[in-house]
Amino acid sequence: MQNSALFRGHKKGAWFILLSILISLLLALFSGSLQMKKAIRANVPLDEFKAHMDKRIPALMKLYQIPGCSIALVKGGEIVWTEAYGYADVESGRTLRVDTPMSVQSITKSVTAWGIMRLAVKGLIDLDAPVSRYLKSWQFPQSDYPTEKITIRQLLSHTAGMPLGDFNNIYAPGEVMPSNQEVMTKEAAPILEAGAGFSYSNVGYNLLEILIEDVTGQSFSEYLRSEVFLPLGMESATFTIDATATPYPPTGYDLSGKPVPVYLYPVKASGGLFATAHDIARFAVAGLKENPVLDSKSVEQLYQPESYKIGIYGLVFSAYGLGHYIEKLPNGLRSVSHGGQGKGIMTHFQAVPATGDAIVILTNTQRSWPFIAHVLSDWAQWRAFPSVGMGRIIWGHYGFCLVIGMLISASFFMILRLIVDPSRQRRAGFRLLRAGTGLILLGVLIWCIFQEYLFVTSVFPVLSTWLGGSVLVFSIALLLSALLPAHPRRWVYKT
Repeated sequence: MQNSALFRGHKKGAWFILLSILISLLLALFSGSLQMKKAIRANVPLDEFKAHMDKRIPALMKLYQIPGCSIALVKGGEIVWTEAYGYADVESGRTLRVDTPMSVQSITKSVTAWGIMRLAVKGLIDLDAPVSRYLKSWQFPQSDYPTEKITIRQLLSHTAGMPLGDFNNIYAPGEVMPSNQEVMTKEAAPILEAGAGFSYSNVGYNLLEILIEDVTGQSFSEYLRSEVFLPLGMESATFTIDATATPYPPTGYDLSGKPVPVYLYPVKASGGLFATAHDIARFAVAGLKENPVLDSKSVEQLYQPESYKIGIYGLVFSAYGLGHYIEKLPNGLRSVSHGGQGKGIMTHFQAVPATGDAIVILTNTQRSWPFIAHVLSDWAQWRAFPSVGMGRIIWGHYGFCLVIGMLISASFFMILRLIVDPSRQRRAGFRLLRAGTGLILLGVLIWCIFQEYLFVTSVFPVLSTWLGGSVLVFSIALLLSALLPAHPRRWVYKT
């Protein structure tokens, strides 16, 4: 009897695994992760790679519902290709052009880091000095943690203990906005002791904006334009947008596909830059060879790890330096990068200094992480790296397919058991556990529905709907198996 029950248990377990794998494969195929995988051979001629991407990018855009994408490619320290795909505004049919400036969001932090390092090179600041030494127009508000020892280096490396900040504080072009100083008085209260660890912070970079203005006597925009943008040839880069701008920046689109009109932040240094993919490619090129803004020693400082324990970002990157994420590629080379995300926008640039390679990807939707991961993976294969950390999002996609497959399979077996064997006795404690788990999952699901932004939805925009549906079905199955009363058998099989 025990051996028979054990055999039946193993048999059910095998069926569960097989069904989970089958559902996972079907889901992966349906969601495009299998059918979209098209290998590109390493080091094929540029024209062949461009032809590949001219087919690949529109197909990925269709799959992930990406309205528009602007891309730039750097090879051997030179910009070799720029292209734009899709729409700057879907409703009006306005196409995206290569000269259309786009919000690059947190890529701005890398540019701001260059501006700060430029001040250090000129001897106007010391990166390891307290930032308060240079602040004349503003002072820290009262807080639970000391601020007098917060250094410029800590602000650059997100180790100053500052909060993330309110990235929903946005304004239409031309609308009256508060000053950066006013915003910082509300937001710049540390949540950790300086140097205690990595805590990604827009606020920290916006404090650097005040520092630049107080040290130079120029506005942040004027300083970056004269000291960084123009010397590097970033001619379209700007922090100001008005209604008469031509071409006008693209409309953004949120995770549900709703349009997000062009907006500005009252702060600039953390994510306020508008630029073309070509502009950001010029910036990436500057970090690959001699340039008129920073010497090679100063650039190397920006690319040195400051923090290895970087929280959830550690799933993709190895460390954070000064305004740049850092990772070690499978071939041992170092890569530097930064991405950006805001309402309706997602961007990324990545460079490999040792080979002179870089890529810039700008999109006008928050649904772009898997899209960007696929494009980066193709680029990495072409340049024989052979992969980058962002490519793990693709493997995460497969993992989520498996989780969804297991949830659906478990739901199927629980419901099947209720139909086939409704008289099966279930212990009270076990029934209570199932009911509690089901209610908790339903509560989490309801909470998620009312959230404006969810990390998992941003990373897996296609699968998140499937995940929500499978959790709902699994919760209902748990509740039914726990709460439905057992029915007496109406017939008995004789053996």
